Amino acid sequence: MTPTSQTLGLSLVARRAEAAGAPLQDAQESLEPVAVGRTLRLDVKLALELQAVVLSHGGCAAASTAFASELATALGCSRVSVGFVNGRDVRLRAVSHGGDQDLGGQGFAPLTAAMDEAIEQGLSLYLPVGATPVSAIRLAHSRVPRPGDGAIATVPIVHLGEGVGAVTLEWATPISGLEQLVEELEHVVSLVGPVLHLMHLRDAPWTLRVSRRLRRGWQRLNSADGNKWRIGLVSGVIVLGLLTLVPVSYRVGGKARIEGESQRALVTPADGFLKAVSVRPGDRVKKDQLLVELADQDLLLEQRKWQGEQAQQDNAYATALAGSDRAAMMIALAKADEARANLGLVEAQLQRARITAPFDGVVMEGDLTQSLGAPVQRGKVLIVLAPGDSRRVTIEIDERDIGDVRVGQPGRLSLSALPWDALPVRVTRIAPIAHAVDGANVFDVETEVTGDAARIRPGLEGIAKIEVGRRTLAWAWLHRAVDWLRMSTWAWVG
Repeated sequence: MTPTSQTLGLSLVARRAEAAGAPLQDAQESLEPVAVGRTLRLDVKLALELQAVVLSHGGCAAASTAFASELATALGCSRVSVGFVNGRDVRLRAVSHGGDQDLGGQGFAPLTAAMDEAIEQGLSLYLPVGATPVSAIRLAHSRVPRPGDGAIATVPIVHLGEGVGAVTLEWATPISGLEQLVEELEHVVSLVGPVLHLMHLRDAPWTLRVSRRLRRGWQRLNSADGNKWRIGLVSGVIVLGLLTLVPVSYRVGGKARIEGESQRALVTPADGFLKAVSVRPGDRVKKDQLLVELADQDLLLEQRKWQGEQAQQDNAYATALAGSDRAAMMIALAKADEARANLGLVEAQLQRARITAPFDGVVMEGDLTQSLGAPVQRGKVLIVLAPGDSRRVTIEIDERDIGDVRVGQPGRLSLSALPWDALPVRVTRIAPIAHAVDGANVFDVETEVTGDAARIRPGLEGIAKIEVGRRTLAWAWLHRAVDWLRMSTWAWVG
């Protein structure tokens, strides 16, 4: 058995013997004949015990102190220290059997310098050196105060190929087989050290975590195989420049519908019944074309009645005139005039029973083909007409964007019926009052189609966008969120 293995084994057996109340001599005698394989199992068991001790604590400081104390007890060290890289320096985190002492004081500066020396070289360093020492710098280790025959060893903590900390062990008495002991300690630290490092990162402030990630990124960028990172960084800078510096056309839009520039409602002239309907919505009509015809039987009877009344009074007037009866003549003349007035009214009603188109246009509303014979009341809207050649596009613009819209701005219209053709439009009027649509407050913006509008018809719907200026892509994508944050902050803070 090597001196190192014997020391490691003795510490474990001594602890168990002390717990069981057995004499240490018995424990040592029981250890003498142990083979090399048994010694390796003891090493692994020590590492597992140390890891269990570390995991039993919630914070890095307590876990590091417990780890250092257990390791010092197991190896008979006068002091075991644990430190982690903090920026460009190493900060001492725990010492064995430590209390509330200030670990950042000047008294620990040589110790942290020794840790930094081992981390920078990526080697385990120890003094005194063995028979076949590794070529390394040990200047900081030589400056750590120790007795003339004492020993010191530092094992770096490595995580993902990077030195993140170190464990320094100090002995007040000589240690035989120090080189082999350090090799065994490297296995222990490689198992327990990363756990302590992750706990250290968890307890560290966010600024330290961010700076560490930036530093690792910079090191990766400057490494020999960092071409892909450099290409990615340059590409990111170019994209960021395009997003924040290069302006593009900014557009606002909303739902759009096509309407006639002017519309006329044709209403029922009198109470009656539908007799015939000649058109349906979407049909193009000519001026004076018959659209709707109302039932006229009652009006025809009324016409014959007043025609007969007029003829009768004309005859009575002629008889009174022949008999020189002036009074009868005046009465007959008055009744004849009344009959003629009523006859004219009935004939006008008969004329209005045939509803015709007042101009060339398109039927916008009024599908009455399923209501033939139904009664209609006077004043009811039967058909709505719009001029066939003049159209306007009404766009519903959200109130958050209406401040950028101006009269005369151009835009594009894409209809559901013509999804691949974007028609040019121009703003002609902005409604001064908003109204609610689907829970949103919108303004109606009227535009005119400035391109070929022969294929569009009133009643079609789609999406329109108005060009309101030039903005950067970053502004276009983020201004809504920034505005919401500004309003929310103002609402809370005032």
